[in-house]
Amino acid sequence: MLRQLRVGDNEYKLSPKENELLKLLCLHRNDFMPRDLALRKIWKKENYFTARSMDVYIAKLRKLLKDDDGLEIINVHGEDLDFW
Repeated sequence: MLRQLRVGDNEYKLSPKENELLKLLCLHRNDFMPRDLALRKIWKKENYFTARSMDVYIAKLRKLLKDDDGLEIINVHGEDLDFW
């Protein structure tokens, strides 16, 4: 099942994993979210390959959100992911 993301006048289809990741980031908005939390909750495991997979999903979400001035996914060294 595909979900949709609206940024300004644009609407994008999200895959189930993209949707789950964005939802998890929203739950932790303005707070740090450990990468291993996302790996465990969405991918149900934690290893190098799933971590690289998650990086691809995060890159796509960043690209979709780039036109929204109010939202940004950032990496904070030593603190993992942050969603503002």
